[in-house]
Amino acid sequence: MQVYVELAILENFCMDYSLLYCAKLTLRNPAGWKRISIAALTGAAFAVLFPLTGLGGAWAVVVKLVAGLALCLMAGKFRSVKSYAKFTAVFAAYSAVLAGGLYGFFGFFGLEYIMGEGYVLSAVPVGIPLFGALLLVLGAIRLKNLFSKTPKNTVRCRIYAGQSSVSLSGFFDSGNKVYSGGVPVSVIPSSAAAQIVDEKSIKELVKIHTVAGSRQIKVFTADRLELDFGEKTAVYYGVKMGISDARIYGAVLHPDILEE
Repeated sequence: MQVYVELAILENFCMDYSLLYCAKLTLRNPAGWKRISIAALTGAAFAVLFPLTGLGGAWAVVVKLVAGLALCLMAGKFRSVKSYAKFTAVFAAYSAVLAGGLYGFFGFFGLEYIMGEGYVLSAVPVGIPLFGALLLVLGAIRLKNLFSKTPKNTVRCRIYAGQSSVSLSGFFDSGNKVYSGGVPVSVIPSSAAAQIVDEKSIKELVKIHTVAGSRQIKVFTADRLELDFGEKTAVYYGVKMGISDARIYGAVLHPDILEE
């Protein structure tokens, strides 16, 4: 089979991007599309250039494993080694499932392909339609969220500060990118915060960006946050909470909390 460098790069970019983005969605990693694109482009370049090194045997396996680990490190945002290990494991699992599926697909239909040289290239450019399918699914999810009146990830929250506590509904918002000192910040209404803290005594501030513009909100550290998922209750300690004076109807939970 004659290999065209441009097609090999495009197909492997699409393949890597799809797998990395699926890992991001599975673990709700806060990494954006730019970070994943750079990682996928790097992976595609490596996949095409690696066969030119002539490296084989055990060293080739080691280099490919290290490259995969580096790819995941570039693609995601991690607060701990554990979250990075999870991302890598999910990426590896999706890669294995896809490789097995392609092997069976090509074998069944008798299609010509190259696999194991560091890249995958076939008479049918699988990576490209796979990338298109990913974009279609993401578009469908965005439309679903746009027209859905009730968030599907709604949970019941109990926030404790000192001897006081407040209970309210909340939902995880992937658009919440608020951090304070590198720690994720969830946002609650001022009416809820007033039941557990004295807002006048709070000195910590953080800037947030909304469609209405940028502004600063006060942030305090809750002693404990309990999230009721129905079948189980998750407990988190020392959670940062921002106080919003805007009209919100519950706690806007930061997705990074799930990484704890």
